[in-house]
Amino acid sequence: MKDKVFGVLQRVGRSFMLPIALLPVAGLLLGIGGSFTNETMLNAYGLMGFMGPGTLLYAIFTVMKEAGDIVFANLPILFAMGVAIGMARREKEVAALAAAVAFFIMHASISAMITIHGGAENLLAGASASVVGITSLQMGVFGGIIVGLGVAALHNRFYQIELPQVLSFFGGTRFVPIISALVYTLVGILMYYIWPPIQSVIYSVGNVVLNSGYLGTWIYGVMERALIPFGLHHVFYLPFWQTAVGGTMEVGGRLVEGAQNIFFAQLADPTVEQFASSATRFMSGKFPLMIFGLPGAALAMYKTARPEKRKAVEGLLLSAALTSMLTGITEPLEFTFLFVAPALYAIHCVFAGAAYMLMHIFNVGVGMTFSGGLIDLFLFGILQGNAKTNWIWVVIVGIAYFIVYYFLFTFLIRRFDLKTPGREMSDEVKLYHRSDVDKKRRSGKKESAGGNAFKENGMSSGSSVSESDEISARICEGLGGRDNISDVDCCATRLRCTVHQSEKVKTDVLKSTGASGVIQKGNGVQVIYGPRVTVIKSHLEDYLEKMPEASVPRTYDGQTPKNCQINSEPKSCVIASPYTGIAADISKAPDEGFASGAIGEGAFVELTGPDIVAPADGTVSFVFDTHHALGFKTIDGIALLLHVGIDTVNLRGKGFEVRVKEGDLVKKGDILMRVDLNYVRQHAPSLASPIVCTELDEDSRVRLLCSGPVKAGEDLLQVQIGN
Repeated sequence: MKDKVFGVLQRVGRSFMLPIALLPVAGLLLGIGGSFTNETMLNAYGLMGFMGPGTLLYAIFTVMKEAGDIVFANLPILFAMGVAIGMARREKEVAALAAAVAFFIMHASISAMITIHGGAENLLAGASASVVGITSLQMGVFGGIIVGLGVAALHNRFYQIELPQVLSFFGGTRFVPIISALVYTLVGILMYYIWPPIQSVIYSVGNVVLNSGYLGTWIYGVMERALIPFGLHHVFYLPFWQTAVGGTMEVGGRLVEGAQNIFFAQLADPTVEQFASSATRFMSGKFPLMIFGLPGAALAMYKTARPEKRKAVEGLLLSAALTSMLTGITEPLEFTFLFVAPALYAIHCVFAGAAYMLMHIFNVGVGMTFSGGLIDLFLFGILQGNAKTNWIWVVIVGIAYFIVYYFLFTFLIRRFDLKTPGREMSDEVKLYHRSDVDKKRRSGKKESAGGNAFKENGMSSGSSVSESDEISARICEGLGGRDNISDVDCCATRLRCTVHQSEKVKTDVLKSTGASGVIQKGNGVQVIYGPRVTVIKSHLEDYLEKMPEASVPRTYDGQTPKNCQINSEPKSCVIASPYTGIAADISKAPDEGFASGAIGEGAFVELTGPDIVAPADGTVSFVFDTHHALGFKTIDGIALLLHVGIDTVNLRGKGFEVRVKEGDLVKKGDILMRVDLNYVRQHAPSLASPIVCTELDEDSRVRLLCSGPVKAGEDLLQVQIGN
């Protein structure tokens, strides 16, 4: 159960990254535009005549300010679309459109309910807001997240739905916006009654933190850093940044909720004389930590390295330190000592909380878009002036943090002989990874067969491929092979993957691709690469799409069944359906591995009958241990994979009664397996059951003979072998 929760939270967290990625450029536009159109600042620096109102520069900066402000003003709908895209399995553009439709309809329904019940004046103060021009409840990005998650669930359930012939035009992806519109009409009505009590609870939670003073700020900072290793920090801090949990404030005549929204509303308001530290307390603590503290730790690790290895370790630590200082991405450094010495990371979390608390104590009003690096400090601190931000305390506290981190880390590393980079006895100099710890813990365990099959299929045979393909091949191997990969995505620093069988994941192989760490929790795998992860993800997706069939890991080795006589050169043969149900082309299968054709050509059948029968005379090649699939070779030499349902490997054999074993010679129509349809329907994503030809050469062709209702034993596929 915990692993499932982790997997869901991981997907939700990474889905936040798409709308969050907009914030740096929007903040850049708003920061520069707001700064150079603020008449107070222009007067302070004597720039009024050069770039004051009426000048070309003032007009340009005004446009920049408005362009940035519009993003922050419409974050809820951006989150609705971004979360829907992130959580949708396929056809993500349809999910985005459906999310926008659902968002408008939900708020329009709420608006209608407000009007029916006497208007916004009958609501509590601050309970209503203008959302994309619609008078609705003040839901913030929570409203967008509710839409995004709900639409993604509807999308994944219905994007391949087949309607009766008369309504078939509205089937498939066209049905998703339709069902989303209907559902969110009802959701909007319900939200009118449900959201006000929820709003009260949210305000109460925020008040507990806000009223806890400096202690509450310290706890926030500790928790934010402590969740980094689990990849759940986005889920934690986002409510503080974007919802009433982080406080509410009236800025420029309108009520604004969420710490980051409050800061940027004040940034855009020329009448604000000092930014509210009650909002920036949830952001400003990152600056002394990332710009000063962690680089101090990097210097300590460099100084404590063995003299003969300092030259080699210098480049690694300098790059990681500069990344932390400039961009605020700290994981390359943090993971270096997290898995070697967890006690160091615990101390680091305590100091992180103290950094947030000190910035709060010194009334520092520096906000940020995404990170706590030098770029954000310059734009939202230095450029705004010390009178508005008290940014000088970032430098004062930061220098102290650099000194403390340097001497504390130096002492602890030497005192306890911690094997930070350059202190290990091996010749290799590297940043440490979580996989180093995992390798020791898992030593002696049997390696996954998936990785070995991957090697046996030639991906490490020295074939001429690009460097990016070689890295992608190793990542694929480390994740247990192409068939084991369910989902690939990334956030700012991590490749976030979901696999079918967690035991097939090989962290040492993933580590060899240059990862700073590997986190595995159930079927969720996070591989930390730093800022270059988006490029790695893109190369991996391209590799998986063009991956030759011969490189797909196989359980069956392709040898001729011992009890089966093979005709030498068949030209064409017909394969019957092993299933009873609704047949369709394999390209429409609700699983990317099958639909892409990477496993083989064929068809799938949405099961309506329990019996799985032999599609031709032949031999049972293999039976999976989990009984959800089996291999079959026809008397004409055609290798088939019969896979019952989608992701049914997770059922561990429950719901399947296999009546044959490997090597059995069977006749067409013989029962191979019986399926408990009710159990599988309730516990698996889909009853769509592929039948694919796994070993055809490039000149062979497969043609679907039946689309729609089909009975087991009826003709389904025609296989044309050769020219």
